[in-house]
Amino acid sequence: MKTTVGPQVGQLAPEIDLPDGSGERWRLSNARGKPVVLLFYPADETKVCTQQLCSVRDNWSRYRQTGAEVIGINTDSVEKHQRFAANHSLPLRLLSDADRSVVRAYKMNTFYGTKRGVVVIDKDGYIRYRKVVVPIFRPSDDSVIEAIERCRQDSLESGV
Repeated sequence: MKTTVGPQVGQLAPEIDLPDGSGERWRLSNARGKPVVLLFYPADETKVCTQQLCSVRDNWSRYRQTGAEVIGINTDSVEKHQRFAANHSLPLRLLSDADRSVVRAYKMNTFYGTKRGVVVIDKDGYIRYRKVVVPIFRPSDDSVIEAIERCRQDSLESGV
């Protein structure tokens, strides 16, 4: 029996329509025209997740230079995201996937919640990078930013 590993590089990214930490809806289809980075992480206010998102915060100017929209996603509530973002001055949008529909669509779900992973989507909505990380580790900002830059370069070279 073959195990499904989720949408792969080169495939159209599944739609996302979730509330952010302010309760406003965010839709992937509305972000067309620029790269989008999805940072899936297990839980707010846990050691590794806090380190990961604070590192994104500390490297925010580098992320912004890429022109990508950077989004954090897990199954925590809107209210928990609000507190987490405020506690750590997080500049990125955090989406609440309380019903687990998006983590399931991207195959980032586990028995207990959300896997740690990164998905980079190009300006046309296609997945250009996907990596799942062992939960006790976190993806490096350098590797994520390099993936965004490769995505942007591929778009320029292909003329799309």
